[in-house]
Amino acid sequence: MWRKLAGRKAECCAAHPNIDSRSADYCAVKPYIIFNPTAGSVADASRILAELKRLRPSAVSITNKSGDAEKWSRQAARAGRPYIVAAGGDGTLNEVVNGVARTRHKPRIGILPLGTGNDFARTLGLPFSIEENTDILRAGKTRAIDIVSVQSDRARYFVNVSAGGFSGIVRNKITPEIKRSWGPLAYIRGAAAALPKLHAYKTRIVIDGREELSTAVYNVVIANGRFVAGGLPVAPEADPSDGLLDVMLIPKRRPAEMALLAAEIILGKHFSSSAVIFRRARKIAVRSRPGMWFNVDGELVGRAPAEFRIVPRALNFVRK
Repeated sequence: MWRKLAGRKAECCAAHPNIDSRSADYCAVKPYIIFNPTAGSVADASRILAELKRLRPSAVSITNKSGDAEKWSRQAARAGRPYIVAAGGDGTLNEVVNGVARTRHKPRIGILPLGTGNDFARTLGLPFSIEENTDILRAGKTRAIDIVSVQSDRARYFVNVSAGGFSGIVRNKITPEIKRSWGPLAYIRGAAAALPKLHAYKTRIVIDGREELSTAVYNVVIANGRFVAGGLPVAPEADPSDGLLDVMLIPKRRPAEMALLAAEIILGKHFSSSAVIFRRARKIAVRSRPGMWFNVDGELVGRAPAEFRIVPRALNFVRK
């Protein structure tokens, strides 16, 4: 058995001499692909399935409902599959991360970004072309990435960004029509529409069990990746392999100042603003009145109190 695998590996790596020797063992394995046909940018599922054949997958599972990707990735990890590809959006990726995070065997994870946002793929510098990403997935070079554990009403893991406070109101204001007509400025348009409904949360933040902040805030952002909302640079200097969370607090401000801050976020210039409190930490605990709702990678996990912990270099992701 092992002799056969070694022979296949030698043949494959001879055919791909530019592959990093540390990742060349991909030649001996085939990816297990979890494909979400309803992901935001999927217009022709049959064409994508045909493209996936270039990866010579061991199997392709097509999701029908929420939770499928998490269940199947957990089963795959427990069965010892070495390589899982999440072909979908940020929600599909979040399910795959949660599927493998608690298993003993940790397969490498590849991303084929097919959603509307694809925000963590942006952090990894992955192209959105299916053809280019297929080549990257075949090459199989990896990078160890941090994930984040959050404990609130639910216990979840995430790899990109969690936000609590007014971001949910803003998201509800960004209709499909606004997305189409405003493009990358849709967030600022949604923020302007949400301003009359904003209210502050009396919030207590404990950072790494030492520093304590008590203030009225509109928003708390805990970032491992750099982007949200389809490319908005909410944490432009975040490094998902540095073992730290990028924490951003937006204190209560006048509506005019909030509108200016929304514009600065669009440009990734908000960290130089006096309207933002910024910290880096391994752990953060949040309590608020009223209890602000938190989402992780776009999925609600509950209200504060919530605790976030970095899990350093927990998973290997295929990189460019």
